[in-house]
Amino acid sequence: MWDDFETTVRPFLPYLPDDEPLEADAELRDLGLDSLATVELLAVLEDRFQVRFRDDALSLENFRTPAVLRETLSSVLERSAS
Repeated sequence: MWDDFETTVRPFLPYLPDDEPLEADAELRDLGLDSLATVELLAVLEDRFQVRFRDDALSLENFRTPAVLRETLSSVLERSAS
């Protein structure tokens, strides 16, 4: 799932060079994820993974690092499956 996740997130990170991997603990803000891009990324994640983020998952803290965002997405996917 990480590769698919990275492919989805990478276009929203203008400061991440194409030849560098997306590190799990990188600060997404430092890589160029601003508030508008966060909203756009949320819509793309919901569409790509066919899920809906609940209000409690929409904290900016959940978009702090790729690891935190992926964990949040995994939780959303688990809730959708049950």
